[in-house]
Amino acid sequence: MTHIDTPLARSVAPPECTDRTDRTDRTHGSASAEVPASRPPLPSDDVILKVEDLKVHFPVTRGVLLKRQVGSVKAVDGVSFTLRRGETLGLVGESGCGKSTTGLAIMKMLPASAGRIAFDGEDLAGFSGAREKRFRRSVQMVYQDPFASLNPRMKVRDIIAEPLQVHGLAGDRAALQARVAELLDMVGLLPYMADRYPHEFSGGQRQRIGIARALALKPSLIVCDEPVSALDVSIQAQVVNVFMALQRSLGLSYLFIAHDLAVVRHISDRIAVMYLGRIVEIASRHQLYAEPRHPYTRALLSAVPVADVRAERRRQRIVLQGEVPSPMHPPSGCRFHTRCPSAMPQCRSADPVLRDHGDGQMVACHLYG
Repeated sequence: MTHIDTPLARSVAPPECTDRTDRTDRTHGSASAEVPASRPPLPSDDVILKVEDLKVHFPVTRGVLLKRQVGSVKAVDGVSFTLRRGETLGLVGESGCGKSTTGLAIMKMLPASAGRIAFDGEDLAGFSGAREKRFRRSVQMVYQDPFASLNPRMKVRDIIAEPLQVHGLAGDRAALQARVAELLDMVGLLPYMADRYPHEFSGGQRQRIGIARALALKPSLIVCDEPVSALDVSIQAQVVNVFMALQRSLGLSYLFIAHDLAVVRHISDRIAVMYLGRIVEIASRHQLYAEPRHPYTRALLSAVPVADVRAERRRQRIVLQGEVPSPMHPPSGCRFHTRCPSAMPQCRSADPVLRDHGDGQMVACHLYG
């Protein structure tokens, strides 16, 4: 992987951690683990997840007894993308743009208002009973807050073992303990830590426990909902390297939701940029950072700090004016036109379509026809 001149990249190989328990990290969790310069090309037709025109609207009601709907919050409003097997798709955007809602809809933790989500070629809308249980085993989630996603009254052993017990895969006591120890080792923690409670771990270690729990059922797809945003920068790099090492060894696919463009650049194969419930650009990691096309993508990238002082001075900073419109009343036409420095008259009336402009780079902008 090419050098990334960002705070995250500078912390990918930090000095030895001084935390009394973080020093137990193994090869999979080491922040200094080697990252390959490039990944082998992925089969273009091996799609594990396909999202088509996904909409998630939340009704807004008025009244105490006789509630009536007076509108809806269009949290996700027509999102489409594909995710290939063994690939990491980064999903980025400002807070409130619909990233996490998209992830929860894919997990069937929120109902979709419209659209289609297909996993391994099968529509999730038709899943129930045994088929839905198999889906739950194949798709897992790592949550944003490692402090809130673990039950403080359960030992780590029970937290990791719970999915195995729910799905009837626990086996006897010895087999269960061996599996828990194996999962802890995979994320860089020691087996004896299974007898501790979550409050005895640091934030980075708690997130590793959450990853181990997600791996328990041997999923093929993991939805990562801002999994490092609550961690310090140096610990973020360690956890990101855990994700990447696990992907190489297990062939996992990730939908990696984040707002930190440095983190997304480090881990993703492709990146989708969201604004106000819509995807405005999708491109490979190298394309997006070398030649961003959508004005919103350019503005986001211009805000990423650069370590080189001279390069930082030469950069053109794009400062967006105004506030993000309400998802309850999005603007007509292009939703970004109210803040776009390149807005044209047609942007106010015509909604741009997400089109492929070569090499897989898709942009929804009237500047490109």
